[in-house]
Amino acid sequence: MRGLLGRASLVPGEAMLFRPAGSIHMFFMRFTIDAVFCDRDLFVLDVVPSLRPWRMASRRGAKVVIELAEGAAAGVRPGDHLSLARIDL
Repeated sequence: MRGLLGRASLVPGEAMLFRPAGSIHMFFMRFTIDAVFCDRDLFVLDVVPSLRPWRMASRRGAKVVIELAEGAAAGVRPGDHLSLARIDL
C-alpha cells in the first residue's frame, strides 16, 4: 500500500481509509496528519492528532485507520461512531 507517500499534502475534506490496519508509519512523509483508529464497526478507539513525519502509531484492537489533514480530526473522540457515505460529484 502506498498511501500518502510522495504527496505534498492532504486537501481539507480529503482522507484516506485503510482497512484492515491497526498501525501506520510516517516514514518518508513530508507533512503532519491526524490519524483516527477505529474498530471494524467504525467506533473510534483513539485519535492521534498532529502525527509528524518519521513517527509510528498503533492501537490495540484497531481494524481501520483514517488519515486526515492536520486538524481535521478536531472534535472526534474515542467512543464516537463514524459512518461512510458516498458523495456523487
